[in-house]
Amino acid sequence: MNMTEPQHFVNSALRGTLRRQVDMSKHTSWHAGGTAERMYQPADLDDLLVYLRSLPADEPLYAVGLGSNLLVRDGGLHGTVLMLHGTLSALRLEDDGSVYCEAGVSGAKLARFAALHNLQGAEFFAGIPGTLGGMLAMNAGCYGSETWEKVLRVQTVNRHGEVRVRTAADYEIGYRHVVLREKGKGGREQGENLGRGDTLHPSPFTLHQNEWFIAAWLQFPKGDGESARQGIKALLSKRIATQPLNLPNAGSVFRNPQGDHAARLIEQCGLKGRQIGGAQVSEKHANFIVNAGAATAADIENLINEVQAVVQQQTGIKLHPEVRIVGEKKL
Repeated sequence: MNMTEPQHFVNSALRGTLRRQVDMSKHTSWHAGGTAERMYQPADLDDLLVYLRSLPADEPLYAVGLGSNLLVRDGGLHGTVLMLHGTLSALRLEDDGSVYCEAGVSGAKLARFAALHNLQGAEFFAGIPGTLGGMLAMNAGCYGSETWEKVLRVQTVNRHGEVRVRTAADYEIGYRHVVLREKGKGGREQGENLGRGDTLHPSPFTLHQNEWFIAAWLQFPKGDGESARQGIKALLSKRIATQPLNLPNAGSVFRNPQGDHAARLIEQCGLKGRQIGGAQVSEKHANFIVNAGAATAADIENLINEVQAVVQQQTGIKLHPEVRIVGEKKL
């Protein structure tokens, strides 16, 4: 541990790694952005719980996996990033046939594990460039399938290090939307059956919050493992053919509006190839913004805003970002 840290960040019982002033461009798939004040990579789940219990109540916390759906502004992050990829990595087949998967496991690893155990329906996870924690947080999906369709129950932790098990009934779940239910006025629960057209929470999830997914039990039907492996192979081939995987990107930037595709609207507005600084709307897939060379987080955010403005001006449709933008703008 770094003994120059304030006392509340130093605990002899901790077994993980604490670093200061960490360049987040090395921990995000866009390869852009500022520094985090602190980063803690726990040794395992038990160590994460000890760390959370050691923190002051007002410490800002950000849970990050592969950083594939994240833009950290150039001014950086105040507080602590919890780096969970490579830490919360348990993945096992349970006695009831479900798959227990911790939040730091990548989608590709989960898909391969399911195929190895002759389970089908997990192939689409290989097409999502992230870890299970982030996929649960936004109900990530592709090629017609979504994460929460496979969830039996989830395990969460709050900032006090308290672990609990929840089910889908505890959340508002829709297209790229997952929010812990809260009682509305008069005790009525808000947000039933949210879909692509719903706008109850235009920004439903932030990385800086008070409860995080740490694991889930997932259910897949039994099937032919070889068929599942071929499905993964075909899906990855489609990704390579249609997405700009040769340049740093964060996957799809915008949610698809009801009955349409963001990529089609962006292309219709003549924005393919549009560039601000080192950030560019991909020529290969219009709903991708790539780092074409030394892009700053400001370049990327400015391009996101411009695409939103032009599409709304020309079509009347407001595109909502899938990517999470956090941190301070550089002065």
